[in-house]
This record gives sequence, C-alpha cells and structure tokens, in this order.
Amino acid sequence: MTTINQEVDSQVKEIKRIFDLQSKNQFKIGNTSSSERKAKLKKLHKVVSKYRSQIKEALYKDYRKHPSEVDLTEIYPVTSEIKDARHNIHRWMRGENVKTPLAMLGSSSKVHYEPKGVVLIISPWNFPINLTLGPLVSAIAAGNTVIIKPSEMTPHAAAIMKTMIQETFDESEVALFEGGVSTSVELLKMPFNHIFFTGAPSIGKIVMKAAAEHLTSVTLELGGKSPTIVDESANVNLAAKRTAWAKFVNNGQVCIAPDYLYVHESKKEAFINAFKKHTKNFYSENATTESSYARIVNKHHFERVKGYIDDAVSKGAKIETGGEMDADIDFIAPTLMTNVSKDSTLMTEEIFGPVLPVYGYSNVDKVIDEINAREKPLSLYIYSNKRKNINHIIENTRAGGTCVNHNAAHFFNTNLPFGGSNNSGIGKAHGRAGFESFSNARGVFKQHVPNALDLLTPPYNNFKQKLIDLTIKWF
Repeated sequence: MTTINQEVDSQVKEIKRIFDLQSKNQFKIGNTSSSERKAKLKKLHKVVSKYRSQIKEALYKDYRKHPSEVDLTEIYPVTSEIKDARHNIHRWMRGENVKTPLAMLGSSSKVHYEPKGVVLIISPWNFPINLTLGPLVSAIAAGNTVIIKPSEMTPHAAAIMKTMIQETFDESEVALFEGGVSTSVELLKMPFNHIFFTGAPSIGKIVMKAAAEHLTSVTLELGGKSPTIVDESANVNLAAKRTAWAKFVNNGQVCIAPDYLYVHESKKEAFINAFKKHTKNFYSENATTESSYARIVNKHHFERVKGYIDDAVSKGAKIETGGEMDADIDFIAPTLMTNVSKDSTLMTEEIFGPVLPVYGYSNVDKVIDEINAREKPLSLYIYSNKRKNINHIIENTRAGGTCVNHNAAHFFNTNLPFGGSNNSGIGKAHGRAGFESFSNARGVFKQHVPNALDLLTPPYNNFKQKLIDLTIKWF
C-alpha cells in the first residue's frame, strides 16, 4: 500500500522533473515568434470553447454556479483576454525605442521585452477558470514556460482544466498540478523566475516570503474591503441595481465585490428600498429556489460568513433584507444590513460572501477619512453625477482601481491595468499590463559612432574637467 509519505515524495519528484524540463526548454519557448505565440493562444481558445459545457458542469458541481454566470464571469474574460493578446502580441514584443540624451550623441536606446522564464501561477477557487487561464494568456504571450496550481476547493474545475492543459500543451511548456496546501508548499520551494498569485492578503504574504528566498519577482492579486460611495446626486435606482448585482454575483465570493457602502443620508432610505426590490427581482422572494443564485463554496466558508452575521447582530446590527441560512446546502440569502458596528468582523475582515453593510453619511470628507484609515482597497466605487464630487473622492483616496457609476465593470476592460496596491496587491494584470508582468523590460543601448564619453576617460586633466563641467551644465 502506498503511504502518504510515498505519495508526497512522488509528487515532489514530479514537480522537480517538470520544473527541470521547463527550465531547459525556457529559451526555446522564449525565442518563439509572435505568430507562434498567437497560434498557441488560438489552440487555448479552441479548447476553452470545446470544453465550455464541461466547465459549466464542473462549476455547478463545485458550488452550483449558474451556466449563464459561468459564461459571463469565467468564459468571456478568458476569451476576451485571448483575443486582445492575439491582436497585440506583435506590437508588445516589438518593444519600444526611447530617446537618448544629447550628451550620448551617436547612440540609440530601446526597451526589449524578454520573458521572465519559468513562471508559477497559483489561482483561487472563486473564479477558478477565469483567474487561472487569464494569467496563463499573459504568460504565454510573454513567452514563458508555466506551471499552474489551481485551488483544491473547486476540484471539478481543477480537474477539467488539467484535461484542457494536457490536451493543448506539452508539459515542457505548460503543466498543471492538482493538490492541496502541501503541493503549493513544494512548488514554492522551487526557484521560479516569477510567481503570479491570486488570493487572500494573508496567503500573499506567505507567497512573497517564499519568493524572497530566490529573489523571485511576484504579481500578487489580493483583495481587501472595497467601499462604495453613493452621493446626493446619484441615480439611486441604478446605483442599487448595479451594487446588488456586483455584490451577489458568484454569491458575493468576489475580490472586487462592494464590501461596505456609504449612502448620503438624503438617499439612504430610497437606496435600501431599491436595493431590496432589485435583489428580489434577481433572485426571487426565496433565493434557495433560484438557480441563478450560487452557493458558498464549502462548509468552512459558510460557517465563516455566518459567524460574521451573527457577530454583527449581537452588536446591534439590523438585517434589512435576507439573513436566511441553510447549513445543509451552504446557503446564505442575499443580505443587506444597517447599524453594523465598526468593530464587528463584517467590518474588520473581507466578507467574501453575500452580505453588505450600509451606512448613511452627510460629510464625504469623513467617509474619505474612514476609507483612508484602512488598508488600500482593491477597488473603490463611486455613484455620482457631480464631476467635482467624483474628482474629490478619487484625488483624496487610494485604490487599485475605480469604477464611476458602476461596480466591478473595470475588470472586463483588458485595456485597463487590473490589480491592487500594497495590501490589496502588487503588480498589474490584463492586456499589456499582464504581458509586462510576465516580462523583463530589458534596456538595450547601442553605440554607433564615437561619442563624448570616449574623450572623458582617465587620466583626467583641466581640459577634460571643463568638458565635464559643460556636460553637467548644458546636457
């Protein structure tokens, strides 16, 4: 009988084998042309389309995600990323010429984008297809070899991705390892050239610490508490509808979901009423019977979110709508709460579930102060029809990204860099930003004819000093 230790040893050997294989192959892959990389992405596009129905089935099994929501939040972001990369790879790879100072006349300079080498993508469970294959597109576009570690919490999604990867790529170029925490630990021991991690800030710190052992560069797509501000000029009905959608899509298990909400006192009651209306329109009076409403991914996370609600209620919070739970099916109804204590876990932890605290405000500067007292959020949302208010909030806050008069929509624009700042992330993803994350911007200087530097070599004398003085003053 195979023991657990033997299984671990076997996986460690397999990880090392694949890593060595990809290390030897990295320059061959790195020297591929834009046409060759486009062809690889075309194959990836075809396999995503081929397995589209199986992907939907896998995500339904993992946490009852509706097929249409899979299309919108898992399939479309990947195919959109592929199309953007295929359209632009030739330009991205071409690099860019940059100016050369007059003092270095007779030379030219350019930025050459070269692949990092062997890279690791560690992806989360909340959007397992999107947040695995999206970074993979960027890694392939940049010319890297890739090892992928998807989350073990969505095993059906991980299994279908393994099938897709094996069907599309040779293991010397792209390989996927299933497994739990121990697999991630072993992978993080390897001297990767870059690590792209998506997940919680607490785990991001562990990844970054492991990367530091090899001075490996990282892109960390993390999370945090993303606020929404609805001011006195906002279209309340639209704000309520879009906020409800962004909060409850994927059952609230979204890193850029609105995590807490400030509504101007003059609009608070109208907003709450509109929010209730739209939530019921989306998920009916009884969301347990609504197939469009997903579930909490597992028992652990159900208990975690339930604990947040219970803690808030014990400290005086009021449930305006929702609050129903069923532990047998990991169900928590779409929930809006008021009077939530600022020291409750709903406000000290990222919620990552279908619960939204809402506060009234009269002075936006106090709201800004409260937001800035926290870690920088991954996203900040503003509903307003006053340009002055919008600019004031953007200029006096810090966030990874911002949507004005919408929630979460910026994620879908591949022309925008996506990512956090400090606690909410390091580095950017999507489109050109993703390509650059997986590339080294290599400066290339070329001397064509003799220049002034040739006159300034030792031994130094008064004449050379005068030339140096002139250079410092005028060039």
